[in-house]
Amino acid sequence: MSRFQFPESIRSRPIYGTLEPRPGKAHLMIADVEGAEALLDLAALDADLVRRAHIIYIPKGTGETHIETLRALGPAQLHVAPSFEASVQRIRRVLSDAHMGLQIYLAGTEGLMGRSQAEAMQAGIPHSAIQTEHRGSVARRVQCVHCKGITEDVLTDPFVCAHCGLNLFVRDHYSRRLAAFQGVCIDAEDPGNVPEPVELYK
Repeated sequence: MSRFQFPESIRSRPIYGTLEPRPGKAHLMIADVEGAEALLDLAALDADLVRRAHIIYIPKGTGETHIETLRALGPAQLHVAPSFEASVQRIRRVLSDAHMGLQIYLAGTEGLMGRSQAEAMQAGIPHSAIQTEHRGSVARRVQCVHCKGITEDVLTDPFVCAHCGLNLFVRDHYSRRLAAFQGVCIDAEDPGNVPEPVELYK
């Protein structure tokens, strides 16, 4: 899957790195189908680390993609879930049972990493113990600041809020608590004056 170089932006905008092996008593890895290749790259660097890891893998609508490849790595546990929502209880259980020294590896799209990081931070995991590597789509998870609804997989700017129907400008301002970027009505002062949508980062 592709690696995208995000342009420089405001300070709240997340910055992603490359997953690297770290010493720790336990290792939790969460990835979607885009991020699975980052876990495979990590395994190439330290196969033993992955064999001690608990992997939560969310292939979404891609069927069996990467499942057998990840299983062949021999992780301590491999849990496959159809969606992030379906994996939340397991993630929370792993985090609640965690001891000091847990290392967390997140890989894939911004929505998956942001939501996983929010769960980890809510559980008291220090930010320094969480690594992220972006792979795949640049789609954003965006909260409408007006109705507070969240629209997943936003690829254009502006876009129409899936909840209230307002035309929203996608800001780079990011909330770690919500794991979402912020969308603001673009035609509030001049209703109907909405520029043509363009792809993000174009």
